[in-house]
Amino acid sequence: MTTPADVQNVRDPELPGRLLTVERDALIPLLRARGDADFALPVAACPGWTVRDVLAHCSAAFTRVLERRFEKGVFSPESNDRDIAERADWTNARVLDELERGMTEVGPVIAKAGGALDVLALGEWVHAGDVREAFGEPGAYAGAGLPYALGLLAQVTSLKGHLPLHADLDDADEPLRLGDASGERPPARYIGDGPTLVRLYAGRPVDGAGYELAGVEAVELNIFGG
Repeated sequence: MTTPADVQNVRDPELPGRLLTVERDALIPLLRARGDADFALPVAACPGWTVRDVLAHCSAAFTRVLERRFEKGVFSPESNDRDIAERADWTNARVLDELERGMTEVGPVIAKAGGALDVLALGEWVHAGDVREAFGEPGAYAGAGLPYALGLLAQVTSLKGHLPLHADLDDADEPLRLGDASGERPPARYIGDGPTLVRLYAGRPVDGAGYELAGVEAVELNIFGG
């Protein structure tokens, strides 16, 4: 596996859309094959939310972007809870229809936003991993979308000026350079696989994973907050 992320400080505006297209083709068939009971499963990474809640949050976020609805407090926990509540009477199929439409159509809007919405595509991909993990699917944060997700992770952390990190990935041909590329701070070092790196940056558990991290504490990598 190779990653498209060794170019620093040059944003690829099409990358979020490519990631979502690849993930759509993997995730939507999986979801449509599941029974209603599976949508009520708890999602460990999102305490208090079910699979359906996570999917409703994702689909609502895409619809907001498509409709350019960015009122004060958008994407806050309170706003997310309201979006989920607004879909409480929807069928699971309707939630999936909205999600599929969003993953199909939102890429060009994100591309034109200058980087401000790139993290949304990455976050929704991580949520897809959260759902797969709730289902007990292997490789929850891996699959065909991983190379694009790693590239987008490098892009997002660079745009954010996040702490610099040099990642030597077991499952990639080239090293991945993340975060601030100014050279003002020596880069931290990661050795391990791609899915574990994603888990670290997303604040997901990495229990039992074999990796090395030097020059930074794991908690400092989290780009999504608490």
